[in-house]
Amino acid sequence: MHLMGKKTVVVGLARSGLAVARFLAARGARVTVTDRAGEQQLGAFAEEARRLPADLELGGHRTTTFEAAELIVISPGVPHTIEPLNRARQKGIPVIGEIELAARFIRKPILAVSGTNGKTTTTELLGGMLAAGGRRVYVGGNIGRPLIDIAGRDDELDAVVAEISSFQLDTIVTFRPHVAVLLNITPDHLDRYDSMEAYAASKGRLFMNQESGDFAVCNGGDDLVQGQCGSVKSRLLNFYSRPCLCGGPGQGAIITPRQIAVVIPELVDGRIELVRTTLIGPHNRENIAAACLAALAVGVDLQAVQKALDEFQALPHRLEPVGEVNGVTFINDSKATNVDAVIRALECFKNPVILILGGRNKGYDFSALYAHVQARVKRLIAIGESRDEVLEALQTAPSQGCETAADMADAVRRAYAAADPGDTVLLSPACASFDMFANYAERGDVFRRSVGELA
Repeated sequence: MHLMGKKTVVVGLARSGLAVARFLAARGARVTVTDRAGEQQLGAFAEEARRLPADLELGGHRTTTFEAAELIVISPGVPHTIEPLNRARQKGIPVIGEIELAARFIRKPILAVSGTNGKTTTTELLGGMLAAGGRRVYVGGNIGRPLIDIAGRDDELDAVVAEISSFQLDTIVTFRPHVAVLLNITPDHLDRYDSMEAYAASKGRLFMNQESGDFAVCNGGDDLVQGQCGSVKSRLLNFYSRPCLCGGPGQGAIITPRQIAVVIPELVDGRIELVRTTLIGPHNRENIAAACLAALAVGVDLQAVQKALDEFQALPHRLEPVGEVNGVTFINDSKATNVDAVIRALECFKNPVILILGGRNKGYDFSALYAHVQARVKRLIAIGESRDEVLEALQTAPSQGCETAADMADAVRRAYAAADPGDTVLLSPACASFDMFANYAERGDVFRRSVGELA
């Protein structure tokens, strides 16, 4: 892809936008960076961008800038349907995302992981499995390490493992992962997509450029996933959380509570033991199965896969134990930003749960949680912008009712007061964090500090 002298516009100045601007400028492109936010809001990103040989247009988008471009690269957080982008497309100007740009300069095989929930855990675990098998691997994508950082610099690598979001898939053109993993599809980002069908179709774009020599690793028990991978050209490897009525797949994986049976003809026929893993819950067993299939498909041996799984530690903000106070356990699941993630979290606990729920709603109907809250939650603490919606949908579900909290510290104090020894206080918000925090990580960190203040 020729970039020298090309008039390029980077839309969205955050971590990936800054990385893209740096990449383009280093290759001689004439770069303009535009963001609706002002310089004060962008803070350090704007300061860093000022050091680049690039023009900055902050505080709004200029349609004339878009229409004069020869290439437009958008960041994942920027809706690909905004009017300046539509006008540019009408003029025939290419509009791509950071993942698409990076992939055009990466020569080593890409193993891509997508899905509504479990992407980050599966991506990191898969990277660990490849490393345990002696592969030199870069792990990045939608996990805070932009793929563009390795573009054109992958000579010393054997593979790239990337978490890919639906927003990133919306702007791919030629992106072709050698292994494409689709974990699940459940309601999410309905504030950005018109329907579940549109959201599912976005996820399905993961497979659109694959060929017969590639692999598609898919959830065999998820109808929406199967609807997207049914006509793939690549070799399909399904994983199942229960035995199939047909007696099991000819190739793929069957999950039980203690082990995963894996069959990939001509590559592997064996078992992965689950008794030593720290990853808890049925959803994590699916994540493990997906990572195993992906690693084994590219030739990592069974022993290396098992070793990586045994040594893998749960990631921060994903069912992360953060403390115990007088017999009450506190779990940080701040990354649970949709309803299905909360359901998956609740399935992990047999003891009574005090649930902290709420934040900025992304278009969910919280009543979908009712039966799960009724079965497992003793008391519910609602926080954030959506607290009234939470109360309206769920106030009769917990055995001891619901209440609201002013902030996270207040929520933790109220949850602890409602708990008995042996109970679990679970932060699993089902919402975005931006009403109260910079991101989900800050929300989880504040939760952790608030728990520490109880001791």
